[in-house]
Order: sequence, then C-alpha cells, then structure tokens
Amino acid sequence: MKVSTKGRYALRLMLDLAIHGKVDLVRIRDISERQDISDKYLEQIVSTLNKAGFVKSIRGPQGGYRLTREPEQYTVGMILRLTEGSLAPVACLEDDENQCARQGDCVTLLLWKKLDDAIKGVVDNVTLADLVDWQQGKVDNYVI
Repeated sequence: MKVSTKGRYALRLMLDLAIHGKVDLVRIRDISERQDISDKYLEQIVSTLNKAGFVKSIRGPQGGYRLTREPEQYTVGMILRLTEGSLAPVACLEDDENQCARQGDCVTLLLWKKLDDAIKGVVDNVTLADLVDWQQGKVDNYVI
C-alpha cells in the first residue's frame, strides 16, 4: 500500500484545521502557505472532505473551513479511506468476504491478512487529536 499525495495532503489539511480552527474559520490560502501545498489542490481535497461531512464550509469574505467534529472523532483510517479508497494490501481483502477462488490454497493469504490487520491496527487507532499532540510535542513515546 502506498498513500498518494491526496491522502497525505488530506491528513495535513485536517491536522491544520484541528490546530488552527479551534476558534476561527481557516482559509485555504492560509493552509496552503503553512503546508506548502497548492491552494488549487487543497480546494479539490477539501471538496471531498466537505461532501463527506468531515469539514464545513462557510462562504464569504470572513469565510473558511472548520472541522465538523472534535479531532478525537476522526481516525487516520477514516481520512485515508475517504481519499484513497481501500487500504487493503491485496485486492482479495478489499471486500467483506474474500471472493478469491484460490483462497483455500493460497499460502500467502495469511501474510496479507496479517499485513492488513497491522495497517488497520495503526490507522484505525490513531486519531486526529493524536496527530495534534504529536505536532505539539505532547507525546513522549513518539518515535519514528
């Protein structure tokens, strides 16, 4: 699995909103400058986030964007699945029920399931609030 720029930028956009949007609305232009991402590309990404109800758009001269929920209510997995689609490492694990004709004889299926579980174990247990804490240096055990 390789996360595209769209997925990475969506996380950065949401993180920026979580940090800077606590009081005021946040303009795309400001996120673009802070994150060094094209405002045109951010507009495309925020449109997807808005349609999914992850962010709210307020139009006008004092307009901008804000999160619709608290940062603790968004997982990295939610954001990445919205922008990337499935995070499964192989196609046969994308559906709820494995449709592969070889699943009974596939010796590597256990490997792919373990990898899928590991990915889900991380992205579904790290929240936007965790990323805010990491950004602000509030976590002592954060190690790359």
